[in-house]
Amino acid sequence: MIVNTEDGVCRSCGGQLEILDFDDVSLHVTCCSCADSYEVETDAFGDGCMTYFFPLMSERLYGKESDDEAA
Repeated sequence: MIVNTEDGVCRSCGGQLEILDFDDVSLHVTCCSCADSYEVETDAFGDGCMTYFFPLMSERLYGKESDDEAA
């Protein structure tokens, strides 16, 4: 999942971030520009965990909606 640059950018170069993995306490992000990778808190982007963490966790637990419709 790509992080909106208005929500957060790479701490090394200011580039756009992509969330590659996550768990219940952190998001693993990688910069699309410089490839720097690091972990941030689930609320690192000031969204109350609703924009990034919640949709990712919901998809992991329940699957994608499109998968359910295709079945």
